[in-house]
Amino acid sequence: MRICLLCYRGNPYSGGQGIYLKYIADELLRQGHDVHAIIGPPYPTMSKGVTVHYIYNNEYFIKKGIHVINNEFPFNVLSPINFYEYFSTRFGIFSEIMAFSIRAYLKLKELSRQIKFDIIHDNQCLGYGLLLMKSLGIPIIATVHHPLHIDLEKTVERAPNFRVKMGPVLFYPVLMQRLVTPRLDHVIVVSEDSKKKTNRYLKVPMQKQTVVYNGLDRSIFRPIKGIKKKRGKLIFVGNVEDRKKGFVYLLKAMKQVNKKAFLTVVDGGSPHRKSTLRLMKMLGVGDNIEFTGKVTIEELVKHYCESEIAIVPSVYEGFGFPAAEAMSCGIPVVSSDGGALPEVVGDAGIVVPAKDDVALAGAINDLLKDGERLKLMAQNGIKRVEECFNWEIAVNQMIGVYSKFV
Repeated sequence: MRICLLCYRGNPYSGGQGIYLKYIADELLRQGHDVHAIIGPPYPTMSKGVTVHYIYNNEYFIKKGIHVINNEFPFNVLSPINFYEYFSTRFGIFSEIMAFSIRAYLKLKELSRQIKFDIIHDNQCLGYGLLLMKSLGIPIIATVHHPLHIDLEKTVERAPNFRVKMGPVLFYPVLMQRLVTPRLDHVIVVSEDSKKKTNRYLKVPMQKQTVVYNGLDRSIFRPIKGIKKKRGKLIFVGNVEDRKKGFVYLLKAMKQVNKKAFLTVVDGGSPHRKSTLRLMKMLGVGDNIEFTGKVTIEELVKHYCESEIAIVPSVYEGFGFPAAEAMSCGIPVVSSDGGALPEVVGDAGIVVPAKDDVALAGAINDLLKDGERLKLMAQNGIKRVEECFNWEIAVNQMIGVYSKFV
């Protein structure tokens, strides 16, 4: 098949969507398909054989003041899409997704004069441009990792006043995604929980959705010989300031965890830790927590392999890559029951209620005292990843979905 993948932020370091793009493109290519990718910045380095079409934007949401002016083309801000994106971002609206979808439509319209695509596969852009693409007569499949309504709810519920609540209401394009998603040909979701949430929030009928679990690269995430466990080392991987990740509950749990345990936090070196650092000081747990800052993949795997337990206390996860990565490295997981985490963890860890720091601390303490259980869960995790979270299996399932529309 000739497949066109869409991704509004293509670089893997921008988040899960970039990782998803890379591995799907590579596996489709390996299976002999003709793969094109229309991607926005920051751009990834795609594998040789993938035809890449770059979509430019001025990153208006990130840039402030005079920096929004493009030195080479200073007047391009006056073009309709650029002007909309610039003007809307001044009010805190994240219009990058919508703007990308329109630019991607224009690019596809241009390409379709010479190339006949069998399938367009969108990676949770879900912008209005996808409805315009329907005029091209190409089936459109979209992956929904989880509805943005959940991000909005979790952010708003902790906002202290109406003014602060309005920020995320403007930021998240939930109405656009609600209008676009049910009108696409089919939706791929990454878990059973995500399927239910997509039906609830985006009104996509269950029969128009197919669950395809994410894969994991076991050539990278694996136990490494020669790396010794550090007694009592716990690991958390994620953005500590993202309310969905539940890091605040882990901090409260650390107050109750065995004093010999210590927590390594791999959070990408985000500078926005003010509320986290204040809470650590208030709880008096700073001595037992270390932040790594940004690390390489190799360093991340080393941290996993040194750890006795990986902690995933998220309030919600559409899938939960950190849990699967730890399992693939042979690390037992203590996780919340937020979203799809019970589906991912299975018998490779202990699942406790979300937002319950007492239960979280209890599970950590129990596992640290039970070496045999740690070994069994480590084995179960590796087996579960091999059987369930495999990119070859995932892409085969996607091809099955594509085939229904070609």
